[in-house]
Amino acid sequence: MSRSGYNDEGEGINLWRGAVRSALRGKRGQAALQALAEAMDAMPVKALAAHSLVTADGEFCTLGVLGQSRGMDMSQIDPEDWTAVAKAFGLSEAMVREIVYLNDEHYTPYDYQQVEICGPLRPYRDERHPWRRVYHSDPGGGRWQHMRKWVSEQLDPAAQRAQQREGQPNA
Repeated sequence: MSRSGYNDEGEGINLWRGAVRSALRGKRGQAALQALAEAMDAMPVKALAAHSLVTADGEFCTLGVLGQSRGMDMSQIDPEDWTAVAKAFGLSEAMVREIVYLNDEHYTPYDYQQVEICGPLRPYRDERHPWRRVYHSDPGGGRWQHMRKWVSEQLDPAAQRAQQREGQPNA
């Protein structure tokens, strides 16, 4: 099972997608996404880890970046227990599982590239232009770009303007 807890059975998927959408659009979700965007932009090394809130090398996953910016001690949180993670971060379980899924499983650290084979081919394999996986040289940096783009897409422009107005003194 994955850290997000998602599976291929698809039972109740419409209800689940609604819960995710509601969590992301809500006031608490938008505030967390805004804080996450700011924390990701402030990272000195723009790279994210997978499968752990914080690695032994000090690399963070997307939620780990948010926890680090909040000054949380994440060593006591089991990254496989999304209920405990949601409670520790003060977010809905649906939002936590979605972020974990996108960070760990949705991002692929490779692209497919077509190559040309010259010379004789085996009789059963007459394919001169097969596709091969080519792994990225910087998977952490690619994961950071993927997640930062997703966070930006989830931010509601109206909520951002309202939050900026709240932070400004009244004239």
